[in-house]
Amino acid sequence: MPELPEAETIARALAGILPGRVIRSVTVLREDVVAGSAPQFGAALRGKRFSEVGRRGKNVVLVLEDATRVVVNLGMTGRLVPGPGPGVPPASTHPAVLFHLDGGACVAYDDVRRFGRLRQLSRAEWTRWSRQLGPEPLSRSFTGRRMRGILSGSRAPVRSLLLDQRRIAGTGNIYAVEALWSARIHPRAPSNQIGDAGAVRLHRALRRVLRAAVGAGGTTLRNYRAPNGNEGLFQRRLHAYGREGRPCHRCRTPIERVVFGGRSAFFCPRCQPC
Repeated sequence: MPELPEAETIARALAGILPGRVIRSVTVLREDVVAGSAPQFGAALRGKRFSEVGRRGKNVVLVLEDATRVVVNLGMTGRLVPGPGPGVPPASTHPAVLFHLDGGACVAYDDVRRFGRLRQLSRAEWTRWSRQLGPEPLSRSFTGRRMRGILSGSRAPVRSLLLDQRRIAGTGNIYAVEALWSARIHPRAPSNQIGDAGAVRLHRALRRVLRAAVGAGGTTLRNYRAPNGNEGLFQRRLHAYGREGRPCHRCRTPIERVVFGGRSAFFCPRCQPC
């Protein structure tokens, strides 16, 4: 599932393409990926101009000049694919929504498994929706003190807390596992027992891992591609995720896997004792 680094990579790419472009029409090919009425979704966007492209958590946010937002949750396999030129359709294999722009350009929302969702939100709706999410882990306001407060207020396993979008926005399983390996914290450690020193290590590790993953264009394990079709490269730098049975890059102890909360977590039993 695309996480913060993948959504950030997509948003940065589209920020060089969409601002200033006008939506001439919207074609919804798969109504199940649109929240609410598909005809109303298209009608509400027709004639509006993109002003910027951003991100909130794991979501790509397309901002229009009237402050309307199109929030794109990529689900498991969602992609935003711009056409290579005017009149040339996007190289989309499973198009679900097509945004037809001025000058003959087109951007497709492509989704093989169709677990993603597109939501059109007014300014007020956006404010209410955004408030449901936790802080952005790469923002200046996300300090070590704030991380300590989040951890100390929960008895949940720390990996589960990192996946809770109401606590911290944007972190998914890949980067939670990698941050915990870097911070030498067991995935099942109770959040409120990590302590101040552990909280500082985890805060630094999470920000470091996320920044590195953004710089690498994200992680491609199966379906993820950037808008230009390129794979992410961070999978080459994974220390724990998906490495069960392979030697830890620090101590050479075999990486182990544990399943809880319906998800696999990977860790080094020596570097990350329970």
